[in-house]
Amino acid sequence: MSIAVIYTRVSSNSQVKKGDGLGSQEQRCREFASYKDHEVAEVFRDEGVSGGLVDRPGIKEMMTWLRKNRAAEPVVLIDDISRLARDTEVHRKLRSALGSVGATLESPSIEFGDDADSILFENIVASMAQHHRQKNGEQVVHRMKARLMNGYFTFWGPTGYAYARVKGHSGKIMVRDEPNASLIQETLEGFATGRFQT
Repeated sequence: MSIAVIYTRVSSNSQVKKGDGLGSQEQRCREFASYKDHEVAEVFRDEGVSGGLVDRPGIKEMMTWLRKNRAAEPVVLIDDISRLARDTEVHRKLRSALGSVGATLESPSIEFGDDADSILFENIVASMAQHHRQKNGEQVVHRMKARLMNGYFTFWGPTGYAYARVKGHSGKIMVRDEPNASLIQETLEGFATGRFQT
């Protein structure tokens, strides 16, 4: 029986709060570990962190653990290659870092290997994960531009305002957030007219 750790990641806080992405990734990895006769020693998570980044809290914790347990030649389990990285350069860096501490990477979704065909397939899947992240980013920008052109504010609401659904509008619009809006308005108007000195 070999020692394994599980690494899970979701890219947004809403996925952490509303979805069960982390839990389902862990469950799938645990089932795979049982099938492969691995003993799961630890689970490392990155909650609401982009796969385009190398510097993540969960990855740092996992690398520290792997260095301390290097002699055991641990296995790192990921549900899918996109959970490790959504950027080809980040993927290569993390694969190299895992190799430098004697860890191997396994997944129920892809067979990792050292032969030319396995490496080619891994690189293609890593490129597809990067493309998916980049395409999502482009779509978000296009949708935000379209809403701006239709007269909607699409950025983080300033203090005193909140986003809410209002009949007659598609999506959420920015509305006054009382009582904060009235307090801020009085403060700014009071300063502008000289009623307040500071």
